[in-house]
Amino acid sequence: MIKNLNFAILSLCLVIVSACTTNDLEPSLANRITMVTSGDVSLVSKTYAWHHSMFAVHTKDKLDEESLRDHLRQSVNKVMAAKGYQQVAYTDSPQMLIGFGMALESEMSDTEILAKAGLVPGLSTHGVDKQLEKGSVLIAFFNPSVKAPYWRVLAQGFTDHNKSVDKRAARFDDLSSMMLATIPSR
Repeated sequence: MIKNLNFAILSLCLVIVSACTTNDLEPSLANRITMVTSGDVSLVSKTYAWHHSMFAVHTKDKLDEESLRDHLRQSVNKVMAAKGYQQVAYTDSPQMLIGFGMALESEMSDTEILAKAGLVPGLSTHGVDKQLEKGSVLIAFFNPSVKAPYWRVLAQGFTDHNKSVDKRAARFDDLSSMMLATIPSR
């Protein structure tokens, strides 16, 4: 009797184990992105200019910082234009200002980002290859007469800082589209 019971249990376990399959649904680490958003998108206005002082970039290679700023501005401009928003000069009284910040984890911790931006997605770096480094990007919308943003989004993902900035340019377009997806079209 005990032999038959053991055989039945073993058979049942084999059926259960053999029926299980796994699929790796998790994206590769290089493509994993976590975002957090705060604010009111109903306040987004038709015309915008770039914030005159909020465009901080914190990287290991200071020579790349201007290229990073340019790529992010271009990507955001493409998304905003596709949604029907118009970029104007700062001196032309824009209805809103857009600012941004970028930082590598080695240059700015999540604690520092939380203190400055009031947001942090908290992307885990556990088990991440040392070739990749966590990077954070903040985009914020302001009323020109108010210092605090009325809408902001902060994304964190992994970047291969050994690749040139130009080779990472396509990711800026994808990231900007993802980050600004909740901004309504005009």
